[in-house]
Amino acid sequence: MNNRPPLAQRSFSSSVIEDAIADVSRRIGDPEIAALFVNCFPNTLDTTVTLDGADSLRPDTFVVTGDIEAMWLRDSTNQVWPYLRFVSDAPDISRLIQGVINRQVQCVLVDPYANAFHREPQNSQWVTDHTVMTPELHERKYELDSLCAVLRLSYGYYKVSKDHSCFDARWMEAMRKIVNTIRNEQAGADEAEKCDYRFQRDSRDPTETLASGGYGQPANRCGLSKSPFRPSDDAALLPFLIPANAMAVVCLKQLAKIWTEVCNQPADAAEATALADEIESAINKHAIIEHPEFGKIFAYEVDGYGSHYFMDDANIPSLLSLPYLGYGSTSDPIYQRTRQYVLSPANPYYVTGKAASGVGSPHTGRGTIWPMSLIMQALTSESEEEVRHCLYCLRDTHGGTGFMHESFLKDDASNYTRSWFAWANTLFGELILTTDSKFPGLLESL
Repeated sequence: MNNRPPLAQRSFSSSVIEDAIADVSRRIGDPEIAALFVNCFPNTLDTTVTLDGADSLRPDTFVVTGDIEAMWLRDSTNQVWPYLRFVSDAPDISRLIQGVINRQVQCVLVDPYANAFHREPQNSQWVTDHTVMTPELHERKYELDSLCAVLRLSYGYYKVSKDHSCFDARWMEAMRKIVNTIRNEQAGADEAEKCDYRFQRDSRDPTETLASGGYGQPANRCGLSKSPFRPSDDAALLPFLIPANAMAVVCLKQLAKIWTEVCNQPADAAEATALADEIESAINKHAIIEHPEFGKIFAYEVDGYGSHYFMDDANIPSLLSLPYLGYGSTSDPIYQRTRQYVLSPANPYYVTGKAASGVGSPHTGRGTIWPMSLIMQALTSESEEEVRHCLYCLRDTHGGTGFMHESFLKDDASNYTRSWFAWANTLFGELILTTDSKFPGLLESL
């Protein structure tokens, strides 16, 4: 079941990655899971990347999300994230990821409110959206986690490589723009002069547009930062998305380390740290809510007025993914209670069917399960048996394609959405590598 494109048709190839695929796959006891790893782990490299200027001082890597010819800031970080562990041994991977960082910087400088970009300026299918569209943009749905993803990749690359060649004047300008945007979006509904972002789309689907003239539902200034859209690209119900704010806390503190250790910019470091502390304090005050069954857990969204929404979505950042993103630990009691809630019928987007049980998303409707949620369940588990269970579920729900999908029906895994979704594929590869190191011997015993 090797469904990789022929070598000559791959968009990028690295001998170090090929060696890792061969080494790990031959130690996986279940041949179908081994084949999934062989197909999925290199999928981003095989099919989605275009590297220009590999030998220049400023490489440029454009990463399409898969079946959509556009680059999402969030997806591009997650698509290359599992390859970071190889940069010390693979200069070609190092240059590729430098190029992603450079391209993300370029995108942020064009528009920090946009979530997806074209490789070259062109008219978007969303050119008629009621917002400030320019030819560089594919879509302009502002998602806080998109900006966090840019910070995460820069720090993740620096942490493993200690290379800071990317952190030039343009990078610093983009980072300041990110911090300013996150801070501006702390504004409440009565601070119209500070609300720079509006978005409306001519659509009958309410998740595709924002209420209140494009400003979204009212928010009360409380220290949290707004995210009008979720990582699913769906409109938020309440303006403060807690998983994205938690991710911002982590990533702003990481940015502060780069400002201090590399750029010698103490004022910028202090500003990033102060913003992170402000958001973290607001999470503790406004987002930890008493649930009638599970006790104190994290809400998914709040508005700062006291309203909250209990749910979780398979897309990352999610409540389930918080320790994976570095916010707290898997042993934290609030996270443990939240995790129990998320993986229960109390979560309106957790479903059980003939094919599997797992978290889905409003993006694909109730009754669907996302492989991404099963992968994240395993990545945040301390139970070898739970990880084994998730791996078997993923094995049994790929619909005979050899790849992960966006979602599948709970009773019929052959009925799925998005046959080419590189983020989910690469994340599955990350799960296999993580399992290999975290639970020695588990892969062999499958």
